[in-house]
Amino acid sequence: MRPKHLAIELSKLQPHPCVSVELEQYATEGDLASYWIRAIEQLDGLDGKRILDLGAGNGILGIGCVLLGAVHATLIEADAAAVEVIQTNIQSISKHFAGEFEVRHEMVSTTTQNLEQPPDIVVMNPPWGVQTARADRPMLEYAFSQGAGVVHVLHSAKAHHVQAIADQYGYQSEAVFETEFRLPPTYQHHTKRKATTSVRCWRFHRPGDTKLNDDEQ
Repeated sequence: MRPKHLAIELSKLQPHPCVSVELEQYATEGDLASYWIRAIEQLDGLDGKRILDLGAGNGILGIGCVLLGAVHATLIEADAAAVEVIQTNIQSISKHFAGEFEVRHEMVSTTTQNLEQPPDIVVMNPPWGVQTARADRPMLEYAFSQGAGVVHVLHSAKAHHVQAIADQYGYQSEAVFETEFRLPPTYQHHTKRKATTSVRCWRFHRPGDTKLNDDEQ
């Protein structure tokens, strides 16, 4: 699928319901998701890979990876309304892919079971811990504990603890790109009609698997 077509297909997906401020639900837009997924494909390849999408929202990242050739994607999402949206979105793009999906309705915690088969690649846009301190930690620790060759994380550009957690699990880090993330006025406490915040897309990899020259350790 060509890059332009990927962005179009992802933008057609039913959006994240974004009803829980406690879960810090901010949707990854189609253009950003497409750009990021294409970067992941260029760096690590998606054809034939097994994907884990944590905090999947409306499924945009896992679905995008399958559209670019991943054979299987496990999507884990805590919000029941979002899980229904994921199922709808999978059905809506079913004619465009040959891969398989597993959707799990679950809040990631220390009791979350490991996947039966380790993923090749983890992708995630976790909560950033703005509303609830350390809200992202269980998801990050679960991601790094699954034995994936690489973990791709979208997080606040101000966050530095993600690298420290990755290091504990034997991963090194490099920044793929930094951009502005749109924050629409989703919740009642938002006073601005539209705002943005700086985010960074990280690639966490095993030692010796650096792909970028200007990595940040």
